[in-house]
Amino acid sequence: MRTEDGLIEESAEDLFENAPCAYLSTALDGRIAKVNRTFEQLTGIGREDLVGKRRFQELLTPGGRIYHETHYAPLLQMQGQAKEIALEIVCADGSRLPVLVNSVVVDGSDGSPRAIRTTVFEARDRRRYEEELLQARQREREIAQELQNSMLTGEMPSAPGLAIGAGYRPADSGLDVGGDWYDAFWVGEGKVGLVVGDVVGRGIGAAATMGQLRSAMRALASTDLRPGPLLEALDSYAARHHVGCMSTVVYAELELGERALRYACAGHPPPVLAAPGEEPRLAWDGRSAPLDVNLGEDRRRPEAHCRLEPGGLVFLYTDGLIERRDRSIDAGMELLLQEVHSHRDEPAAAMSDGILRALEVDEHRDDACGLVATLL
Repeated sequence: MRTEDGLIEESAEDLFENAPCAYLSTALDGRIAKVNRTFEQLTGIGREDLVGKRRFQELLTPGGRIYHETHYAPLLQMQGQAKEIALEIVCADGSRLPVLVNSVVVDGSDGSPRAIRTTVFEARDRRRYEEELLQARQREREIAQELQNSMLTGEMPSAPGLAIGAGYRPADSGLDVGGDWYDAFWVGEGKVGLVVGDVVGRGIGAAATMGQLRSAMRALASTDLRPGPLLEALDSYAARHHVGCMSTVVYAELELGERALRYACAGHPPPVLAAPGEEPRLAWDGRSAPLDVNLGEDRRRPEAHCRLEPGGLVFLYTDGLIERRDRSIDAGMELLLQEVHSHRDEPAAAMSDGILRALEVDEHRDDACGLVATLL
């Protein structure tokens, strides 16, 4: 039968029984008092096996029953409602039906809670989407890790009188790959290049940017540019190709014959220098802004130099090693100097790993890396 406006006339009972969502009413303890036909069709369980015989929570999976007890029921008791709760109902054939549940507590005439009304929406498509999304994110994380690992592995340059070691500490498990990276390579006869950088962002984008900057650094270093001019050229590269904006990097060149160290920092934490018989210190010279930052007309980047005697070392690192929420950066730098002093007599590889372990915290939300070069 149709109404004057052409719509089909429906009774309240028909609207309830054939609603587009499952519907049930329960007592406060969950015992089922009423269900509609949609609920029967979704679960395959007839109302004769439900009404007065089973509690709603008994239809859930074991994990769902625990969640009902620890979260769902207390939420109803405290707030009088629960919205978009993801659960799984065990159907008549034993299969699991992903659902979204909305419940509201109904008060009696005296104002006290009397019953619970619940709507149940099928969520198979949503669950499938969530699983596919999680798989895609996991694959993205794996690709980013592969890209990063390809840049953090490989043999360090070695020569008589030189030892180089590196260490890397990832962020907390479950977080995306960060943007910290290091590199060491020969740039000429008796000259080694040392790099530590920190790219803004996480995931595949950060890993790809790391790869681009690493390749650009190696290519520019092969042209025999000194650290300052090299960072100027890298800055132009970053601006021209829109890659690595606000990234920080420190680049150092160590000439073994002259025992000369030249270095330049683009927004990066200062290197640690340790001369034989002296306390480690922070090298605050040769500093400029991060990459692709508007420096005005003067885009020159200064550099600094010093000599490293036998037994001396330089340690490059990222800010994840010194930054913590519960202390200042100054305190982090002071701790770093103490750890460099404590580990300075260890082999280079053990030294870098030891410093990272010593400064590790229970919850590190940022990755960190360190690179040390020692003259023997």
